[in-house]
Amino acid sequence: MSRQTGLTKEEPQSLVHSNQRPSVAPACDVYENNDEILVIADIPGIEADALKINLEKGELLLEASRASSAKAGALLGSEWSDCDFRRRFAIPSGIDASKISAELKDGVMRLHLPKSAALKPRQIAVHAG
Repeated sequence: MSRQTGLTKEEPQSLVHSNQRPSVAPACDVYENNDEILVIADIPGIEADALKINLEKGELLLEASRASSAKAGALLGSEWSDCDFRRRFAIPSGIDASKISAELKDGVMRLHLPKSAALKPRQIAVHAG
């Protein structure tokens, strides 16, 4: 049995080790302000060099693989298993793809999708006369 919570689908954990590597959609929050769309994703146990972010045809793909670092014998149960993280996002038109940036700190990725000047709100000056 699985349950749906917010943006992720959680599968129940099993105490029996399986050779099948699970794939997980990381939990994400998406914010928008005048300058950018910001995606914050929880991807615990991932190093920056294991994180791949690709943009193609208006779709952003986030992928990462986590491997257990400590092998202290036969695995009897695990709540911190090897897994693959994978998430797709449709990128709206008007995002400046050349300025997309990301940082990863303490298992949290912050992906900045800057808006082009055409999408940013602007004040129109009113001249008297």
